Amino acid sequence: MFGRMPTKKSNNTKYYESLGVQKNASQDELKKAYRKSAIKNHPDKGGDPEKFKEISHAYEVLSDPEKREIYDQYGEDALKEGMGGGGGGGHNPFDIFESLFSGGGGGGFGGGGSRRHRKKQGEDVIHTTKVSLEDLYNGSVKKLSLTRNILCSKCKGTGSKSGASGKCLGCQGNGMKISMRRIGPGMIQQVQQACNECQGTGEVISDRDRCLQCKGAKVTKEKKVIEINIEKGMQNGRKIIFEGQADEAPDTITGNVIFVLQLKEHPKFKRTGDDLFVEHSLSLTEALCGFQFCLTHLDGRQLLINQNPGEVIKPGQHKAIEDEGMPQYERSFMKGSLYIKFNIEFPNSNFFSPECCHKLEKILPPKPDQPTHMQIEECEETVLHDVNIEDEMKRRKYQKQQEAYDNEEDEESGGNPRVQCAQQ
Repeated sequence: MFGRMPTKKSNNTKYYESLGVQKNASQDELKKAYRKSAIKNHPDKGGDPEKFKEISHAYEVLSDPEKREIYDQYGEDALKEGMGGGGGGGHNPFDIFESLFSGGGGGGFGGGGSRRHRKKQGEDVIHTTKVSLEDLYNGSVKKLSLTRNILCSKCKGTGSKSGASGKCLGCQGNGMKISMRRIGPGMIQQVQQACNECQGTGEVISDRDRCLQCKGAKVTKEKKVIEINIEKGMQNGRKIIFEGQADEAPDTITGNVIFVLQLKEHPKFKRTGDDLFVEHSLSLTEALCGFQFCLTHLDGRQLLINQNPGEVIKPGQHKAIEDEGMPQYERSFMKGSLYIKFNIEFPNSNFFSPECCHKLEKILPPKPDQPTHMQIEECEETVLHDVNIEDEMKRRKYQKQQEAYDNEEDEESGGNPRVQCAQQ
């Protein structure tokens, strides 16, 4: 296939170095190295076109067992001579990339072969939609008005009356320009950026040929009302996707509009999975002697909650009502549980007179064993004070911080006490 091989051996490590692999690399290792480097250097991603071309050619040779054997034995010059001196001719680097990534379409460079037409993926548009717990419990429909770009209906997205456009001379149709920037003494940085003459499109339209409707922009504005169907049981953070409803652009696969549900805090109910939690305060009398109250649910129904006399409720105790929690998504006939946490409100100090206290002692369960008279005489008497524990902890924390600050100042002054100026 390659004819007579040369007797002189030339460079046979360059292609391996381009891919960053050893000479004994397997095909899987070659493929993995090429994928990583190709993605990094792809021109459509802002990479270096020459580097992309170089690694694509290296992979083309090394992935072919026959070419790799010739290269390993005789080097790069043997491949050039075997292919008629064309520098290794090979395939379009974009074809190699697309064949490996199973994409749709390839491409090339402005001076080295024709670039095939390829569509890029448009960006998705993400919106946050606030919803109430009632919305997620009952289901609802929200209407939102959006403005997006669509291809001009008059020129079909070409931007011109004739439907044709010319190649931008500033970037030679690549859409990108490479400039040099000095970043320090003897240091120059190569910068690649979108062409300012064609705004990165690689095309220019003459003023006379511009579409009258879109003024050559190729797109126009469209206002559209989208209905978001919030189904029962959907979770906070759920994504509702409208495919192909984002901004349209020429040679671009239109992205999606994505709505992310964000649950607003409810003043009464809390949700955990498919369960609901609610707190309710009882008086001491209700906790000891039974209670009855109505609870308004998320769908407006009134639930009668009662407890028979004699069934005591303790502070912080939970009770559950089955099938009154959140409906399950896509199975709304099944629901979680509703949990009620009971808080007990005790009467204020001195609410009971001493006589009432004696009567209560006869009704309520007996007190635990009290200390004897002899034990009381041996104990030191104390005084209890009311305290707000949160405020007390903050005060103590501040006090410790102040003491630590004072100690640091003492250490900086060499242990000598700080001298204050005498005031006259």
